[in-house]
Amino acid sequence: MPTLVPGSSHNFKYRLALIVNGECVMRYDNERGKGDHRHMGDIEEPIEFTTLEALFDAFQADMERILA
Repeated sequence: MPTLVPGSSHNFKYRLALIVNGECVMRYDNERGKGDHRHMGDIEEPIEFTTLEALFDAFQADMERILA
């Protein structure tokens, strides 16, 4: 049986990043012990993980807002 990622309520380990001109402007990840969260510039805030699809959709929506 898969084990949970420390700090998260699921067993998925992920990192999604938006890099613009060599700089990470947004990142979604679940760093060990911190749980699910996103980085928007210098701000780090928790996010709710429900499914991989919902995670990707939220990341894509934030990406589109940033790049608009």
